[in-house]
Amino acid sequence: MQPTMKKILIIEDDKMIKTILQFMLNREGYQTDFAIDGKEGMEKLNSFNPDAVITDVMLPYLSGIEIVSLSKKLNPNRPVFVVSSLGNESVTIEKAIEQGANEILSKPFNPEDILEKLRLAFLAEAV
Repeated sequence: MQPTMKKILIIEDDKMIKTILQFMLNREGYQTDFAIDGKEGMEKLNSFNPDAVITDVMLPYLSGIEIVSLSKKLNPNRPVFVVSSLGNESVTIEKAIEQGANEILSKPFNPEDILEKLRLAFLAEAV
């Protein structure tokens, strides 16, 4: 558990993935909020002010790539993780990294991988 409760924003239109992530993150002591599309995600970046963001690439209204860009403009140090099931991974990965994504995870992903990447990102932040 973290000494201070870190806030994670999950932007995902797949309810099953959202439920799994939210359960796992809450169990680890993170405070979570959720958005189902890019527009709601953008609003929650401002209102919830998360310490990290996990976003799908394909979202209604705004893409995950746009979310990465907006999140980094608001807080350049905030870790942003992108999950993708797109076939053309190299283009997606390139675009996400150009916008400042910290990690790209392909669906299906191991939820433990996300926990480990969050821990490492927050450890790097503390140093």
